[in-house]
Amino acid sequence: MSIQTDDVPMATAPTATSTIPSTTTSTATGSANRDSRIHTHSHIKGLGLGSDGMALPISQGFVGQTQAREALGIHLGLLREGRYSGRPLLLVGPPGTGKTALALALSQELGSKVPFCPMVGSEVFSGEVKKTEVLSGGFRRAIGLRIKETKEVYEGEVTELTPAETENPLSGYGKTISHVIVGLKTVKGTKQLRLDPSIYEAIQKERVVVGDVIYIEANTGAVKRVGRSDAYATEFDLEADEYVPLPKGDVHKRKELVQDVTLHDLDMANARPQGGQDIMSVMGQLVKGGRTEVTDKLRREINKVVDRYIEQGVAELVPGVLFIDEASLMAKCEGYCALISFRHQVHMLDMECFTFLNKALESPMSPYVVLASNRANCVIRGTESDNGGHGVVSPHGIPVDLLDRCMIVRTYPYKLDEVRVVLETRCRVEGLAVSPEALEKLANEGIQSSLRYALQLLTPASIIARLSGRTQIEPQDVGEMNSLFLDAKRSATLLREMQGSAGGPQNGSS
Repeated sequence: MSIQTDDVPMATAPTATSTIPSTTTSTATGSANRDSRIHTHSHIKGLGLGSDGMALPISQGFVGQTQAREALGIHLGLLREGRYSGRPLLLVGPPGTGKTALALALSQELGSKVPFCPMVGSEVFSGEVKKTEVLSGGFRRAIGLRIKETKEVYEGEVTELTPAETENPLSGYGKTISHVIVGLKTVKGTKQLRLDPSIYEAIQKERVVVGDVIYIEANTGAVKRVGRSDAYATEFDLEADEYVPLPKGDVHKRKELVQDVTLHDLDMANARPQGGQDIMSVMGQLVKGGRTEVTDKLRREINKVVDRYIEQGVAELVPGVLFIDEASLMAKCEGYCALISFRHQVHMLDMECFTFLNKALESPMSPYVVLASNRANCVIRGTESDNGGHGVVSPHGIPVDLLDRCMIVRTYPYKLDEVRVVLETRCRVEGLAVSPEALEKLANEGIQSSLRYALQLLTPASIIARLSGRTQIEPQDVGEMNSLFLDAKRSATLLREMQGSAGGPQNGSS
């Protein structure tokens, strides 16, 4: 590729005509609205630990669970040192005690560059691929590869973008692009580039306009739009573009480019057959669809290439976190669950999956695995025919050989004061006004039924209050919600009473 340049030195660095405004108030409001749109754990920003590693009472969206947070803080230090690969962490506790929030907080502490792959135990039972294939994909998604390359690039703010047209030699009608003139500006100077028409097509694909900061690879002609120059920043509270500063140094430079991918991305890029370009090949790929199963041979070849890159210093392996949530479902005999036989409730993962996990954890390329369970002793799925047809019973429904590898962290039910603080946090995030009396009643509902049920009452209660002409939730609104909706305990009790009055079975499944 031939690039012709014209240098134009600059005596002084340009100054931005405007700066990005400080939007503390609007950003807080926008963040609250964004959190309420995403999910219930979006306000979790970290483990909320102090500089001494001790858990703060209320910090980074977390309330309570001080022992679990401090335990994960020690675990986090081991992860950052790279000394904890292959040793899973098991979070155990009743439902609604923050096990998922703890795993997400661990991911927040590790940073956005570290892969975090959440999945539930039921995902492994797919009709398209094998169970071990689903787990392998989860493992590979949780292992990142940071590739570093030093390339010659032309980088700067686009000051000119002029395509030059000429008569089309193949036809008497129309014109074609012969070349394109691109002007790039940095703090140190400017250059005018004369580029090939194929590079102009890449510029159009990136939707580059004057004022954008881009870089063009000198060897391949690849174009990457970095963002909008901050000299074009406006005073709007909400910006559609990402503003970046004017690049420093010369326009033509050697730059280290960093690209983060996962091993699963490499698997998928090499596993899908490209096929032909004819209509039958295209239709065949559309009809086939579905998920692609990656062979072990392909993964071994990719691992060899990755190992070679790591030895050469081109790439760096970044072990991430694989979080298997709801690995088991609680069926504790506490009145409202008395209709379900506890002994026959089995783990969501079966013996085949646990055997695969044992093998995968011993691999040199293993992520950090976090499991969550909310049960005590139960039958391991896949062993129902063993032990005289009773199955093999194990703590948390996990085989002992895998359980011995785990560091176990316990979570405790929230206290009344902690439930009240959680409700206040969600009201602030969702922009709801609630009176102290109504908040106290909701907190008592969280203790008597569950925290999740109390959180679910917030939005319907606000609707009832608004229909009644009030601006905040009052105790009568919460009481009306209880007359319209039932929690799990009351509904199971009502069903048991109805079955008893009808002479139906009170124990076992109907």
